[in-house]
Amino acid sequence: MPTPRLSKLEFQVMEVLWAKGEASIREIQESFPARRRPAYTTVQTTVYRMETKQVVRRVRKVGNFHIFAATVTRDAAQRRLIDDLLALFGGSSQPVMAHLIESGKLTLDDVKEAEKTLRKLSKEGES
Repeated sequence: MPTPRLSKLEFQVMEVLWAKGEASIREIQESFPARRRPAYTTVQTTVYRMETKQVVRRVRKVGNFHIFAATVTRDAAQRRLIDDLLALFGGSSQPVMAHLIESGKLTLDDVKEAEKTLRKLSKEGES
């Protein structure tokens, strides 16, 4: 099953779950910075929607609240996000790479690492 598309708030919730492993809705809500903290009910609704999308699951009940865990890895969610970004550019990575280079966010070390990965994938394809 492909990884569902995540909203910005859903991605922030996932970041908490990836960092903590498991958390209650209150713990998720309180992990947001105080000045930008969404209401408890907003986080609750978001987590329940994410449960419907099957990106989080209830792992146990403690008292009258549930503990949730991510069912999607950070890597899978990031890949989906990058695929969606590339789709905006017709599948071409060239505009994205050009922007990363021009903005200084792509270093020579990043390029060397990418070359290493490309060589490895090329050798695996030849085998």
